[in-house]
Amino acid sequence: MPPKLVVFDLDFTLWDAGGTWCDHLDPPFEIISGRIFDSMGAELTLYPGTIDILEELKYECIDIGIASRTGEPDWAKKLLNLLNIREYFRYEEIYPGSKITHFKRLRNKSGLNYEDMIFFDDEPRNITEVSELGVECILVKNGISPSLVRSHLITMDRR
Repeated sequence: MPPKLVVFDLDFTLWDAGGTWCDHLDPPFEIISGRIFDSMGAELTLYPGTIDILEELKYECIDIGIASRTGEPDWAKKLLNLLNIREYFRYEEIYPGSKITHFKRLRNKSGLNYEDMIFFDDEPRNITEVSELGVECILVKNGISPSLVRSHLITMDRR
């Protein structure tokens, strides 16, 4: 059975914030020629294929969530809006602290079991923690890609 909820981390998973985390950027953010920069010139970019992934999940009627540990949740939300991708996410857990808390809240809000979720994140410690809940967790090494997501959706569908 395919997952009922696909959850993504933000930094180094869906986007690259100029080689750092979004809470290390320097607002205000501005769009110049369709590109997003902070006040020091660092550019925030989505990994190639991110929009395709979000569109495909939307087309398949699979809910999408965010689990992001950041000290600046408002900045992350602002960047989601500037990128015009916030509308894809039914659930947002964006704040400091353990991803265990993020997933407990996702479970409570969605009413889904952990086994119905899949999580993509670039940090091994998050993968280890969240997998102990029963969530299928995938380590993202160089940013998200459509082939990575598709291969794991197919794997879950075969279970």
